Amino acid sequence: MRDLFFGDNGTFTIVQFTDLHWQNGEPEDLRTYSLMKDILQKESPDLVVFTGDVIYSNDCNNPSDSYRNAVKAAEELHIPWAAVFGNHDTESKCTKEQLIAVQQEHKYCLTETGPVLDNRLGNYTIRVNSRKSNTPRAALYMLDSGGFSNHSQVGGYEWITHNQIGWYKEQSKLLTENNGGAPLLSLAFLHIPFPEYKQVWDEQTCYGHKYEGICCPEVNSGLFSAFVEMEDVKGVFVGHDHINDFLGNLHGISLCYGRATGYNTYGKEGFPRGARVIRLEEGKPNFESWITLDDGTTISSQQEHAPE
Repeated sequence: MRDLFFGDNGTFTIVQFTDLHWQNGEPEDLRTYSLMKDILQKESPDLVVFTGDVIYSNDCNNPSDSYRNAVKAAEELHIPWAAVFGNHDTESKCTKEQLIAVQQEHKYCLTETGPVLDNRLGNYTIRVNSRKSNTPRAALYMLDSGGFSNHSQVGGYEWITHNQIGWYKEQSKLLTENNGGAPLLSLAFLHIPFPEYKQVWDEQTCYGHKYEGICCPEVNSGLFSAFVEMEDVKGVFVGHDHINDFLGNLHGISLCYGRATGYNTYGKEGFPRGARVIRLEEGKPNFESWITLDDGTTISSQQEHAPE
């Protein structure tokens, strides 16, 4: 478990980059690098989170070198960063163990291997402490959402496993106990959305765009219900579906898409690449969020979508 700190002004800012699909330094990759560097210089975050598909391993000549180049913007600007796996990061030519080792070569990397939970690696927690008291005031849960299902009866994508949910609940319980019995404000980051993303779009007022289907697992393993039960996670951030960027609140939890960052993959005309920015304020029970685009435009208020 790694610790960061709220700033002297009481805030903590996160930039979420997702779906870079970095390959071999193609012109599209260089555009992605420039976008990331521009956004980081504009937003001056305390942390960068890469929510999966950092590289597209199938088309990488050397996945390790590709990963090093993909995170270079954060390293060059001396910004702490953390990552979770997407379904394409280790699809071929490399393993999760190898890519975590590559990440941990870097000075500003916070990624941890975490416990071995089924076939998932990189489940870990980052605490954000008060600078005054050096005690946790927020927690970030990083989860490996897996890849493609190998189950004989279930196609599509893998789902968060019961062992992962059990690990999360253990971490949450410990942080709550150490916080005097009050749930600690928490956020969760993973690559593949879970089925409640469909529910929130269909049943609640959402803000932002849904230009493609929500590609979630066919099995609901109960991660969202665990968040509800533990009462600490107030925001979940995913990628995977490149031309969705909406957010909506379901049972007190904001379910949010990032904004696709990488140019080396599919997109939509009129839907620029960018990043989601998240800001916590020490002592406040929730967070604020906005999107920054590749031209520097900030979108703080997205279009409303009424329940269908």
